[in-house]
Amino acid sequence: MLFYFGFRTIIITFAPDMDKKQMNDALRRNVAQLSKIAEKEASMMPATVAPLPSVEQVKQIVKLVKSIIFPDYFNKRQPDEAIRSYYIGVHMEELVTLLTKQIAHGLQFCENCEELRTKEQVYNEAEAKAMAFIDELPEIKRLLYTDVQAMFDNDPAVSNYGEVIFCYPVMNAMTHYRVAHKLHQLKVPVIPRIITELAHSKTGIDIHPGAQIGEYFSIDHGTGVVIGETTIIGNHVSLYQGVTLGAKSFKYDENGNMLNVPRHPIIEDNVTVYSNASILGRITIGHDSTIGGNIWLTHSVPPYSKILQSKAIDAGFTDGAGI
Repeated sequence: MLFYFGFRTIIITFAPDMDKKQMNDALRRNVAQLSKIAEKEASMMPATVAPLPSVEQVKQIVKLVKSIIFPDYFNKRQPDEAIRSYYIGVHMEELVTLLTKQIAHGLQFCENCEELRTKEQVYNEAEAKAMAFIDELPEIKRLLYTDVQAMFDNDPAVSNYGEVIFCYPVMNAMTHYRVAHKLHQLKVPVIPRIITELAHSKTGIDIHPGAQIGEYFSIDHGTGVVIGETTIIGNHVSLYQGVTLGAKSFKYDENGNMLNVPRHPIIEDNVTVYSNASILGRITIGHDSTIGGNIWLTHSVPPYSKILQSKAIDAGFTDGAGI
């Protein structure tokens, strides 16, 4: 059969009946094979048959938190506090419902929750954790507004606070992180990692929910920033794109299994780390220090340090000499 599109001719050939039969047989064969639970697949699945967490509903959870913390930016601006209170209440009620459900689904990944044997026990525990998270919302809001202020203060390209909230990837990443960190502190499995990875995929900023980050934190540009699980960051710290706060090496037990021990840096107050610096291992960067770009740092430095690259040597080429 011929189809004409301007100067091009496309020929579509339909498979004969025998080919269709072979195709259907192949589909049935592979569906049957993939429907079987493989041994490796079974070993990676939780023992229960409860529903697994929903990434889409976790996205909605973060969206609801944004609408509660930044109501005038992510909802229609309300004329007075009473109407604003109504909408925040509606969103908070929906947040509790969604969060309880997703925490309950995540709890089946809990390794030390033998006491949660029945569905009722699981949902009671999930609801308790969800309400504990709700009590943390005022503190999450306070911290996020310090992050907005820090970004506004540290970037001369910013013209107003709304630009930071709407446009800067650090605010997307930090909203996800601060929500995830509180859930991590409440010992909620899996859900915190889903939340931070949603921000990672969108912004290129990879923050583990276990990291501890103080107030007035800023990341300019942000792409390629990595902050490991046991990192501790103080107040008024600024990072630039490509910074890695990572582990230098790993410790193992007698069976060869990696140990989850402190292995990432401690960054004290009022530290600035410029682009593409790698700070590795359980080292301390003293307060009021500056770490220059493209630095590879694996040892602690005292307060008020200024760590920079050696000056480049311009050898030059003369008389046609080259590499």
